Amino acid sequence: MKALVLSGGTGSRLRPITYTRAKQLVPLANKPILFYGIEDIATAGITEIGIIVGDTADDIRSAVGDGSQFGVNITYIEQEAPLGLAHTVLIAKEFLGDESFIMYLGDNVLMGGVTDFVAEFNKENPNSMVLLNKVEDPRAFGVAEVAADGSIIGLEEKPKEPKSDLALVGVYLFDKSIHEAVRAIEPSARGELEITDAIQWLIDNNKVVLHHTIDSEWIDTGKHQELLDANRIVLDKIKTDIQGDIDSVSRIEGRVIIGQGTKILNSTVRGPVVIGENVIIEGSYIGPYSSVASNAQILDSELEHSVVLESAKISGIARMVDSLIGERAECTKDSEQPSACRVMIGDDSTVKIP
Repeated sequence: MKALVLSGGTGSRLRPITYTRAKQLVPLANKPILFYGIEDIATAGITEIGIIVGDTADDIRSAVGDGSQFGVNITYIEQEAPLGLAHTVLIAKEFLGDESFIMYLGDNVLMGGVTDFVAEFNKENPNSMVLLNKVEDPRAFGVAEVAADGSIIGLEEKPKEPKSDLALVGVYLFDKSIHEAVRAIEPSARGELEITDAIQWLIDNNKVVLHHTIDSEWIDTGKHQELLDANRIVLDKIKTDIQGDIDSVSRIEGRVIIGQGTKILNSTVRGPVVIGENVIIEGSYIGPYSSVASNAQILDSELEHSVVLESAKISGIARMVDSLIGERAECTKDSEQPSACRVMIGDDSTVKIP
């Protein structure tokens, strides 16, 4: 079995952060989102991975390399425009050949991995298997209609009036019959070849399409709040590892990772928290579900449930929550009016908080 990982999207819903990086490389607990998927695929025993890339191809190649850091072989496949998930199968035909494969959306986080699903697919040997998850608002997803006997009878992409609350998780498994399906369908109203239409073609042509409703946590990290939620989920799994320097008046509580060269001065860090290397935290409080990347500075500030990227600086902010701060961005206090703030600012920005 091979894997096809989709990393060609522009990440428009995460701008301005994604103006300067691929959305799949935004970090969760200081590790790019994309890496979690690749690691899960490798854990499932799949070593041949094709990565679909678009405008951010150079960034993806630089971060992932040849795959040796994950114990896999990487082949890069360029998609000239975002023409749909089914289109990626078309352009990856040479790489995939006639082998079965798992398709994994590179900006998704599926806690629990994919090993069990790969094993189930190999055991049952269907033409396709999809993963489903109940969601509050299925209009933003592909939606499955399931009959009383448990079989899938219909799929629809981002319906205005969903027939169920079962969303398609961004992980699919296929055998070679999907290649005939993607050649048979037409572009949707939004001009894309939809993978839901291709799977519907399999159903209509009496192919075997199984489904598995997952009970592990899954998040599509395409939006600000969803990214913070995914960061929280990942941080819930960490184990304490303190390598930096902590002075005698600072307090470390709960599960915390602190990288080499980091200095914690007159501060409290309450986990779960991940702090990278060569960070300076002074006179500050770092609260639960925060990630602070390497070379950042947090001075005389309070931070909680937030993601701070590399070399950012936060100074004099009485309370910052639910925030995403880009690389080299600065957030500083402009007066003596302490108040909670909620922000998302891009790389190389400076924001003064009144």
